[in-house]
Amino acid sequence: MGRRTDSTGDAGDAGGARRSGAVGGRVSRVARWLARLAVLAAVGSLVVLGLAVGEGGLEVVGAGLLGLVLCAAGVWWFVAYRGAVRLFGALLALAAPAGVVVFFALNGLWRTALVLVLCWAAALACARAALVRSRPRRRRRIVRAARPERPVIVMNPRSGGGKVGRFELVARAEELGARVILLDPDEPADITVLAREAVAEGADLLGVAGGDGTQALVAAVAAEHGLPFLVISAGTRNHFAMDLGLDRADPSRCLDALTDGEELRVDLGDVSGRAFVNTVSFGVYADVVQRPEYRDDKAGTALALMPDLLLGEGVRQLTARAGDTELDGRQALLVSNNPYTSPDVFGGVGRRPRLDAGVLGVLGVRVETAAQAADLAMRGSQSAALTVTTARRVEVNADADTIPVAVDGEALRLPVPVVCTVRPRALRVVVPRTRPGAPTPPPRVDWHRVLDLAFTTPGRTKRRGG
Repeated sequence: MGRRTDSTGDAGDAGGARRSGAVGGRVSRVARWLARLAVLAAVGSLVVLGLAVGEGGLEVVGAGLLGLVLCAAGVWWFVAYRGAVRLFGALLALAAPAGVVVFFALNGLWRTALVLVLCWAAALACARAALVRSRPRRRRRIVRAARPERPVIVMNPRSGGGKVGRFELVARAEELGARVILLDPDEPADITVLAREAVAEGADLLGVAGGDGTQALVAAVAAEHGLPFLVISAGTRNHFAMDLGLDRADPSRCLDALTDGEELRVDLGDVSGRAFVNTVSFGVYADVVQRPEYRDDKAGTALALMPDLLLGEGVRQLTARAGDTELDGRQALLVSNNPYTSPDVFGGVGRRPRLDAGVLGVLGVRVETAAQAADLAMRGSQSAALTVTTARRVEVNADADTIPVAVDGEALRLPVPVVCTVRPRALRVVVPRTRPGAPTPPPRVDWHRVLDLAFTTPGRTKRRGG
């Protein structure tokens, strides 16, 4: 094992780079002043609204909320129906926000609306900045990785639109002493078998330049044998690489870990005996990715199938148990290796602040009417249509012997019940000592916590979630 030093930060931090935050439970003066500015801006928005009551202030709020509700309803009709209803939904989703803007302009309310939006935006920005700065920095032991003598890297030349060839990853890896297994797209190979053969031949590090699905297969073999694992961001979205803080713009920089790296211990998910590094999806998304045409036309395939999957003959009602939480009748369920910061993960833009928390993130969605879609748009994670929780074990059932499952984007069918678990700190990931680092995800705004920061005596600030 390499030399160890102490530093602070999360799994994605760039070489132990310092991040602003609370140290040893103490909250910085900057965090307190940001919290006070957030409260001031929020109060300011209420004052502006109160002063403008006689001049259309309530109309501004009412029109804005109505526009949001109509837009959400339009999106639901566009996604869940076909024909004339879909066309009407599309027109409504576009017309609702445009109508709000026109209403403000014709009635001379745009100045009031602009001031309210700016005040509330400032309040949210200051609140999030205060919460980020008040986060305690976790102590993380940095382990300098020993240089491997027989590294083996599996590379997919088609992954990420040909990044392996574009960034000359094969030549770069071989220059650093690695043996490269270049996959043949015309002759599919068993990735797990290739990785096991490499271990049997004496590999002391396994790596992957490819998508997250391939990453997970090789990571499972590396974890099984206690070998370090190298992630090269040569996939399309590179979610795992992003949360590790790796350079996604230039995957060749990931190879620096072979000569100047450090080791991180991260969790590895398991779904019915198969490893995953990011997510396992059930329900609507899993059904869509089963279709062969999805790879070439994602949006078109999804729109063609959604009406049947949401309301028609293809509706699949899922039942799941996540720890002590029961989720009944969900249309979509997502289980992640560590929780994402927001439900935006459904859109592919969520981030995980930690990869070593030892828990699964769970998101369940059930929307069957336009009213429920509007409620979800208005209330977000507080809506009854969305369940957000964490658990160490998730069991999924359905009225079928097998169900479609998307494991790190790969389409599979698994027998029910499907059980997801997490293996805490099972994977030794080697990353470059110098790397961009994962950006700190914005926290959920907890106004109770913000008020504590703003007005509680220093040294007596309460710790709250968020």
